Amino acid sequence: MQSIYLAGGCFWCTEAIFNQVKGINKIIPGYIGGKTPNPTYNMICNGNTGHAEAIECNFDEKIISLDDILEIFFSTHDPTQLNGQGNDIGTQYRSAIFCSTKLQKNKVDKFINSIQSNYVKKIVTEVKYGETFFKAEEYHFDYFKKNSNVPYCEIVIKPKLEKLKLIHGNKCNKF
Repeated sequence: MQSIYLAGGCFWCTEAIFNQVKGINKIIPGYIGGKTPNPTYNMICNGNTGHAEAIECNFDEKIISLDDILEIFFSTHDPTQLNGQGNDIGTQYRSAIFCSTKLQKNKVDKFINSIQSNYVKKIVTEVKYGETFFKAEEYHFDYFKKNSNVPYCEIVIKPKLEKLKLIHGNKCNKF
């Protein structure tokens, strides 16, 4: 079992996407990459803690590879948008990957280098190793499952899930 921490904008989106992926055993929404200990949602929303909204993604390499996870991650958000995703703007919505091991970080760096030519703009995804992850408040867990009909979920998350199904349907659980 491995863990990797993925920040691709609002963690409600990233969590909803990876909840559909085969081989993902557990997802925990939270905050990573900042300077304030024990941040809360209200604290990170002001953009002063330095944390990104992210998910801890625990996966079984026998079922899904790190490369597959990275392919899904990069195809379901814009890794060229600095400090935001769509209308969600701020450093807390930046594109970032926080690795659990140095080997994992090397693999992520190599993967990004291999896909850069597919993008017109430079990939700005931050890649780090050894950062502390703080679990989010309970009401953020399974947000899409609990709130799929709210406007944000309808407008932002559902199209990402459709894209996931279209591009990576063979790597997903049944929708």
